[in-house]
Amino acid sequence: MKILAIGDLVGRRSIEYLSGCLWRVRSKLGVDFVVANGENATEIHGLSAKDAEAILHSGVDLITLGNHAFGCRDIGAYLDDNSHAILRPANYPALCPGMGCAVREVGGVRLLCMNLSGTSFMDQLDNPFGVVDRLLDSQRGRYDLALLDFHAEATSEKVAMGLYLDGRVQVVFGTHTHVATADERVLPGGTGYITDLGMTGPTGGVLGTDSQAVIQRFCTRMPTRFTVADGPVEAHAALFTVSEEKPWRCVRVERVVF
Repeated sequence: MKILAIGDLVGRRSIEYLSGCLWRVRSKLGVDFVVANGENATEIHGLSAKDAEAILHSGVDLITLGNHAFGCRDIGAYLDDNSHAILRPANYPALCPGMGCAVREVGGVRLLCMNLSGTSFMDQLDNPFGVVDRLLDSQRGRYDLALLDFHAEATSEKVAMGLYLDGRVQVVFGTHTHVATADERVLPGGTGYITDLGMTGPTGGVLGTDSQAVIQRFCTRMPTRFTVADGPVEAHAALFTVSEEKPWRCVRVERVVF
């Protein structure tokens, strides 16, 4: 099985870009399942229901979110109504809309998809290490293999999570920093891992944001309205190949840019 994980979408231009090329990329790479982080897709801070629908129509099978999960007012009801296709971090309080995990059938294989937020330099949510244990226990017997989008700031927290889940989850990737890391690898227990996928969005700014606004913020420390950058759009992702021989193991991780 081949799983393509796409880095944080920044702005609506990123959605338009995927709509124009993702099905072709899926076919070329032989992809079975696509997951993309969409928490910055609606002009940086959040995801609207309309844009979520557009992402899913572009060829994405599952949307994950992060610390801007509730940045758009209409996303709550959408999360509740489409919990099979869009996840928010599972370590948000249970009273929040949506779900943090879903089991999807992919070619007869039951794939457990999970979304968690880090807590180092991030919102102080429930401990993601304890939450992932509870998720795996609660879904025991309902899935064949599993993946996790760990939306976190600290690289150390992401690496620790990958090692913590080695041999228990076949695919672990990080999102949030918008800069792809060069540490893609298969861990000793058979878990495919990369610290951060990078981003999908315009390359002409700072992490997809207009550079002048960001530089002004750094120079003056004054509040600044951030807008999406100009420049050509590029998608950063990772392709995980999972062997169909049991026990399930990831056998290859490749960074992909398209």
